[in-house]
Formats: sequence, C-alpha cells, structure tokens
Amino acid sequence: MAYDFNKIAKRYDLMNHLMTLGMDRGWRRQVVKELRPHRHDEVLDVACGTGDMSLLLLHDGGCRVHACDISEEMLAIAKKKCGGSGDFVMGDAESLPYGDGTFDAVTCAFGVRNFVHLGQGLHEMVRVVKPGGRLAVLELATPDNTVIRPFYRLYTRLAIPLLGRTVAGNGDAYRYLIDTVEHFPKGAAFMGLLEAEGCRVVQRKLFFGVCRLYVACKG
Repeated sequence: MAYDFNKIAKRYDLMNHLMTLGMDRGWRRQVVKELRPHRHDEVLDVACGTGDMSLLLLHDGGCRVHACDISEEMLAIAKKKCGGSGDFVMGDAESLPYGDGTFDAVTCAFGVRNFVHLGQGLHEMVRVVKPGGRLAVLELATPDNTVIRPFYRLYTRLAIPLLGRTVAGNGDAYRYLIDTVEHFPKGAAFMGLLEAEGCRVVQRKLFFGVCRLYVACKG
C-alpha cells in the first residue's frame, strides 16, 4: 500500500533539504546536466512531488515540462511553485495517462522507491518514452562503503525520524522513507530492471553512493 504523502506535503521540501544537508538540489541539477546534451523538447516528470525537479527542467532544461503525481497536496504545491508553467496532472505512475512514445525524456527524482509495483511503474515510464529517448531516475541508496555505511545507518535510523518528528510533526513518515531506501534494489539490481525493459543503462554514484542517478536510453 502506498504511503499517503498528503500528510507531509507542507514540510516535504524543508525536510528534503535538511536531511540531505542541502545536497538534493545539486543532485537534481545533475539530472538536467545529463539530459542537456540531447534534444528533449517534451519531458515528463513522474512522481513530481512538490515540483523541484519540474521547476529545474522548466528553468534550465529548455523543454516543455509535463508532470504527474498521485498526491493532490503535493501536486498543488508543484503547480504553485512553477507559476502556471508546465502541464501538471494527477496520475498514478503505474498507469500513466499518456500515449506510447509521447516524450523525449522521463525523469523521476526520489519517487520510484515508493511505487507499490516497481516493475509496472518502470514499464510505464519506458512505454511513454520515444525510441532513443532517455529516462533519468534519481534515488537514495545505502552506501556500499563499509566504513561509511554504519554512520549512514545511525544517521538515517535515529536522526532523520527525530528530525521528521520535530520539523514535520511526523516521525513515522520518515521511518517509512528510510525503510524504503534500505529495501530498494540499487546498482546492478535496479539497472537490470530497466535493461529488462529494453534500455541501455549507466549509473552515476553521488556522494559516496548515498544517491544514485540511473540514466537509461530506450532501445
């Protein structure tokens, strides 16, 4: 069952910036950098949340942005943030309301680990991309480094729920988010899911692998 993100929409941006020490902004800019060398006139931002990725694409990506999210409260914030630019619709990532091969590129920042059925969500993202188009998926992960990993887990299991309870008034929501990170397939396992959909995939590890950027090209 999907978590109800309406409950944390108002503090979502602040919590993202605090718990990543502000690095989430740079990670999103890396998505735009990866897409920039290729022509992408029409881009879909899946699970757009409060619209930070959509806003970057609008300002720096030089493209027309379409965005969807299943949370009404998140989507309302995204629309307001983007000032009426872009096309925002309420929609389920596992059943996208768009035709086959509609977009030059699809992005998803910190959203895929919340899909109830990951394979179906990835299938839909690939389906709506044109042949030769790109998908850019940004997601958190447990670092591989055995020295860093214990400190990361201490921070995520203790500090982040405390921060969520103090700042967002909802520690349970952020315990849920950390659980999804720890159990989400990363690296080769996630790349294999996209390769099974007919994509060529490369991975960029950001900040010791705490964040991963997967860039896929549809065959």
